[in-house]
Amino acid sequence: MKLFITSRIPQSILDNIKTLNLDMDYEDSNIPLSASELARRMVDADILLCPLSDKITKEMMSQAPNLKLIANYGAGFDNIDIEGAKELGIAVTNAPAPSSAVSTAELTFLLILASVRRLIEGEKDLRDGGFMGWRPTYFLGEELRGKTLGIIGMGNIGKNLAKRAIAFDMEVIYYSRHRKEDVEALGAVYKEQDEVIAEADILTLHTAFAPELRHMIGSKELALMKDTAHLINAARGPLVDEAALIDALERGKIRSAALDVYEFEPKVSEALLKLDNVTLAPHLGNATLEARMEMGEAVVNNIRDFLEGKKPRNEVTK
Repeated sequence: MKLFITSRIPQSILDNIKTLNLDMDYEDSNIPLSASELARRMVDADILLCPLSDKITKEMMSQAPNLKLIANYGAGFDNIDIEGAKELGIAVTNAPAPSSAVSTAELTFLLILASVRRLIEGEKDLRDGGFMGWRPTYFLGEELRGKTLGIIGMGNIGKNLAKRAIAFDMEVIYYSRHRKEDVEALGAVYKEQDEVIAEADILTLHTAFAPELRHMIGSKELALMKDTAHLINAARGPLVDEAALIDALERGKIRSAALDVYEFEPKVSEALLKLDNVTLAPHLGNATLEARMEMGEAVVNNIRDFLEGKKPRNEVTK
């Protein structure tokens, strides 16, 4: 059987995969392959291992007659045409990792701190020679103590973030499709989505992406936010209408934004790159050794299950 791995993966995970004794085509690079190159090289593959940044269409899959398993290296799988895979009889698996929620929550808290304390602006000024010593009004930020953190989406990431925010003496309000008694027991307060948006000093998004959630934060929602509020997105880029966000930042409708994901990722809007009141990270949410190793182990287990004739444990095309 032939396995096509479309991107560089951790060496220890690659070593584990080699023990499966598959004919392997390995792209040892972090530079994404073009759609045409992906399609060309997966034509004779039985198994495809790809990161969630590789878009796999039904057309690509239909041109690979031997393809029976797509093992996504990541918890998400919206990069793959799931319905197309089902029609073609191709199993798709994801790679959930308990550490991923912790890692993403920690990265979100980093974005919050960087945003409210104006860290990136300050560093740029220092590098440009603007730092002339301590001054009473130089790059004033804000304390988190007493501020209201609004969380939209109270899954595992949201819960981990809420715990950290409460430890920083923040008030936590949240909206989720279902009430979460465990996080409410810690002090978080449930509110309707528009209330969370309007009352938050810092608004952060932690929902999975679905087509109906595209632009869940747009002009209307940004208008509801406080002029002093900060928007954080370490979930999925299309949740935010980037053009509306840029307009709000340029007009001072909100104080700042911190983004780890982008609407047209990997492309980042030129306007965002020019703004001083936005912190930009290159999709580092779960980019920790712990999370990526757990994901890799899940990928290996999914492939091994498939080779042994078992239903892969993380199949999403059930």
